[in-house]
Amino acid sequence: MSTSIASVSTPLGGPSLPQERRLETAIPGPRSQELLSRKADAVAAGVGHTVPIAAVAAGGGVVLDADGNSLIDLGSGIAVTTVGNAHPKVVEAIAAQAAQLTHTCFMISPYESYVEVAETLNRLTPGDHAKKSALFNSGAEAVENAVKIARKFTGKQAVVAFDHAYHGRTNLTMALTAKSMPYKSGFGPFASEIYRVPGSYPLRDGLSGADAAARAISMIEKQVGADNLAAVIIEPIQGEGGFVVPADGFLSAVVDWCRDNGVVFIADEVQSGFARTGAMFASEHFGIVPDLITTAKGIAGGMPLAAVTGRADIMDATHTGGLGGTYGGNPVACAAALAAMDAFENDGLIERAQEIETVLTRRLRELAASDPRIGEVRGLGAMIAAEFVDPTTGAPDAALTGAIAKACIAAGVIVLTCGTYGNVIRFLPPLSISDELLAEGLDVVAEALGKA
Repeated sequence: MSTSIASVSTPLGGPSLPQERRLETAIPGPRSQELLSRKADAVAAGVGHTVPIAAVAAGGGVVLDADGNSLIDLGSGIAVTTVGNAHPKVVEAIAAQAAQLTHTCFMISPYESYVEVAETLNRLTPGDHAKKSALFNSGAEAVENAVKIARKFTGKQAVVAFDHAYHGRTNLTMALTAKSMPYKSGFGPFASEIYRVPGSYPLRDGLSGADAAARAISMIEKQVGADNLAAVIIEPIQGEGGFVVPADGFLSAVVDWCRDNGVVFIADEVQSGFARTGAMFASEHFGIVPDLITTAKGIAGGMPLAAVTGRADIMDATHTGGLGGTYGGNPVACAAALAAMDAFENDGLIERAQEIETVLTRRLRELAASDPRIGEVRGLGAMIAAEFVDPTTGAPDAALTGAIAKACIAAGVIVLTCGTYGNVIRFLPPLSISDELLAEGLDVVAEALGKA
């Protein structure tokens, strides 16, 4: 199964693909159907897919399938290909490193690129205090290790997470994750000493940041107790939970309480990190400095890599050998990360995310002004969402959301849904997308909404 790749330049790098939406067949086309049939026979049923295509190339703002269809990409592989798919700097770095060595295990024979990634993370993450980092493979693995580190540092066990949280699919991170289906249902029992409190969801709770924080802190003090609490973990902008942006003052109040009570504050920036929100990290928008920050997804331009970065005294609390993993900080992934982080810093990608925010929010709010089924448009940078509701009751409308997403994909635009109630469409375009493609993608969304 293969298809030819035309040679046409793309903005901000990537494979030379025509930057256009093009449907040669219905989706899925025959070649894609062939692969999906093989998938059904060979791959575990629990591994689903959102877009029924056989992807063969991607770059700029498009994904090409085996049938020659070119789809506008408004998902970035769930915020992973933020720099753009197959970014030239990343491709070159991967090829050079793979020709040199692909693995030694950093815990056996260290290499410079791991140290360079740690040094870069220590410099880029919020705060000017002394920091250290440790590298892993996935966001869930980073979260697990952040909890381990916090427990070791404090000598306490309890961890607080929030309503609508998503932190991963491993046993501990399932316990931290709020949404049951599909992430937790039937997979228990889960890790102990995990507690959940309400956060800040302005559309649904109507609370100020200060009041939402007071509610959360009261529950923590009454139900857990600061003397038992190792860490509080939160996504500064919740991802899978619906791109929920907390009310002003919420995060800073929680951070202050943690500092006053010897509790480690962990910011999970797996989805919101690395220029995605129009700042290098979402924490910067809220003026907070986490004790520990977890990163993954966009860090390495599509290669599997994750990290925990934080205050040096906290990071150093763990005994030698207590952190690690066979593939953690793989040299090829580290090379890709150094190239991607160079692009984030030096190629104007933070500014590009801000431009994308303007395009997305302007068009989506225009739609919301004339269609009360859009209950809210929210988010920052190239991390924007529309929440769909019953216009009479304000109740979540998952059926409408699913119908819009399905229609967009059939029309050649990749969109992703999210939200605890399944009623949010999230927009996560690669920062390499052109304004023209972005506008066309939103035209398709508007058309799908109008017909739903």
